[in-house]
Amino acid sequence: MTAAASARQILTRLHEVMAGRTHAQYKLDRVVEIIAESLSSEVCSIYLLREGALELYATQGLNPEAVHVTRLAVGEGLTGTIANNIETLNLAEAKAHPDFAYRPETGEEQFHSFAGVPIVYRERAVGVLCVQHVDPRRYEDVEIEALQTTAMVLSELIAHKELVDGESVIDLEISHVENDILEGLPLVKGLAAGQAVFHQPRIEIDQVVAEDVEAERQRVYRAFDKMRDQIDALAREPEFGKGGEHVEVLETYKMFAYDEGWSRRINEAIDSGLTAEAAIERVQQRTRMRMREIDDPLLADRMHDLEDLSNRLLRIVSGQLGTAATQGLRRDTVLFARNLGPAELLEYDRRRLKGVVLEEGSLTAHVVIVARAMGVPVLGRVSGLRTRVAEGDEVILDADHGTVTLRPNQQVLEAFETRFARSREKQAAYAELRDVEPFTRDGTRITVMMNAGLRDDMSALAMSGADGVGLFRTEFQFLVSSTLPQRDRQMRLYRDVLDAAGDKPVIFRTVDIGGDKAVPYLDTAVAERDENPAMGWRALRLSLEREGLLKAQARALLEAAAGRSLSVMFPMVSEPWEFDAGKKVFEDQLAFQRDRRRQVPETIRYGCMLEVPALADMLDVLLPKLSFVSVGTNDLTQFLFAADRANPKLAERYDWLSPAILRFLARVSRSFVGHDVQLGVCGEMGGRRLEALALLGIGYRRLSITPAAVGPIKELVRKVDLGELTAQMSGWLAAPPPDMRGALQQWAGERDIEVE
Repeated sequence: MTAAASARQILTRLHEVMAGRTHAQYKLDRVVEIIAESLSSEVCSIYLLREGALELYATQGLNPEAVHVTRLAVGEGLTGTIANNIETLNLAEAKAHPDFAYRPETGEEQFHSFAGVPIVYRERAVGVLCVQHVDPRRYEDVEIEALQTTAMVLSELIAHKELVDGESVIDLEISHVENDILEGLPLVKGLAAGQAVFHQPRIEIDQVVAEDVEAERQRVYRAFDKMRDQIDALAREPEFGKGGEHVEVLETYKMFAYDEGWSRRINEAIDSGLTAEAAIERVQQRTRMRMREIDDPLLADRMHDLEDLSNRLLRIVSGQLGTAATQGLRRDTVLFARNLGPAELLEYDRRRLKGVVLEEGSLTAHVVIVARAMGVPVLGRVSGLRTRVAEGDEVILDADHGTVTLRPNQQVLEAFETRFARSREKQAAYAELRDVEPFTRDGTRITVMMNAGLRDDMSALAMSGADGVGLFRTEFQFLVSSTLPQRDRQMRLYRDVLDAAGDKPVIFRTVDIGGDKAVPYLDTAVAERDENPAMGWRALRLSLEREGLLKAQARALLEAAAGRSLSVMFPMVSEPWEFDAGKKVFEDQLAFQRDRRRQVPETIRYGCMLEVPALADMLDVLLPKLSFVSVGTNDLTQFLFAADRANPKLAERYDWLSPAILRFLARVSRSFVGHDVQLGVCGEMGGRRLEALALLGIGYRRLSITPAAVGPIKELVRKVDLGELTAQMSGWLAAPPPDMRGALQQWAGERDIEVE
């Protein structure tokens, strides 16, 4: 018998049982009889989730006295494992499985083979349907698929209370445990509170059993046609005209989209009596089961591609294509998603979006860079989102300590409000320093600038009281665009930024894309194959190869700054010749403008980032050519330590207060003595109070940091006696203490300098 015929036979008989006006327990008893008989299995049992445990609700073949007596915790025994992992088990010898748990009251000791599938409702297992047999054997695929189909029907019937008496409450919804805490990796620090909203709203399959099989088949055909048209349209986009890994991904998608085997399996599921949505979901369940059996990471990735396509097909057939951004946020919101792109994040209302929680995510992800610029806290690598978080839950996000609290009780809310109020008080105190110049106690003026990357960021310049923009990341415009931004579009952005800055300086960093910030519309196949993309074909390396890219940006910057001062900074300079080559592109474009009698900037200041350690040994050659240098501590530190900052296992080794990095930075600072070249820091290190204290003590007088950090750093500067601090840091670097961080914290505490 085929899977479709077997499942259709079961569905027909189940429909007859459901149509009767009988007691719910009688219906359940008949269901297990039907399944056992249809699959020629000696045992069939249904466990349902009740009061947090899986309770035996009905059985054919086990001791009937065990019904409503046998209970298993989620994760306990084979049944609990199925529910916990939402996976299918198919075992020839149940007792050989490490999770096997014997329940003597069931009388199951005589049975060897076991197969079970989860009964899933809203992406949670609310029960388990299992079969057993005396003879050791694995159940056939046709039998497993019939079980999966039946489990889907049971889910719908249970949800509509057709298999449960009114007095029996099944845990259909997420357990609303107060103060349920999820942990993750802080990606953008900060505090937030609001209601939980999923980026992609949950697709509810309201009807499992088809009323008209042929109509359901036509719905799937139309959905397949639409999905294939979408993918073909993507392939025709200009950005896919060149080679690269993104093209390979698209080709894989096309392969699956046109795969006759996939569409045939969905049609077979429809033949069994399922609706289009239920058929796609059943095949998807089968795919997930196979994914867990795959050890080859490449094949597993391909199965993930098929999973993504299944989700796309399901959204098309159900008509649920939008995201939460298109529906609009109605309250303060903490957004939950598997992952996000920077453009998707920018679609949300900034007034309502208070925080983001991701199942994936890394410190260097594009969306994290944009979120940091927006001032939105982000927590990444958080598991259990769909199974523990419900849409609309009240949420407290603490991205300082890496936690998100679900459904906080009143006591927790009050504690959060107290902490948040203290944070607001501090922010108000910092705001009062907006127009105050940051002088140390012994009279040294420290330049405190801000980092930016979006047009909207410029409003923070006046609000924060920063001395200017020490780093404008021009790549943001490239990262959030689906095509290469044209010169006119770039020029308008740069002109708007300069207009907003007024008489305050802005340092534009030329585009830093490629490597770990790849964009789909450039042929960066070499970079995308890099084993270490942060150290790969990126930034100025890529721009010099793609001279047209840098020429267009140079023209845009020169035109935007016509009649004004322009400051240009090149990223990822490794050797002086790279700076010379980048500067020549600008000088050639400047000559081009002058030849055509076009207005040009009054002055141009050239600088570079010091991120590659090798450049430190060439500063004597490079400094005579420069107006300024900015140390990019994020990349520099990971290069010095050979420690990927996106790897949580190396987080403790990525310490800005290590004597090694401080000695390196101090040596760089001493190299500038006697040169009329400004030296600053434009990495995250300068925005942390304790780390900023160390930088001041080793000779750094210019910091470019996030707008939110400007006030706190100004306040810190005004409490520092620079002479005393410099002497102390010199002593520590000569003979490092066992704990540099702890020593500096103690020193600051003794002088009433807050560093947290």
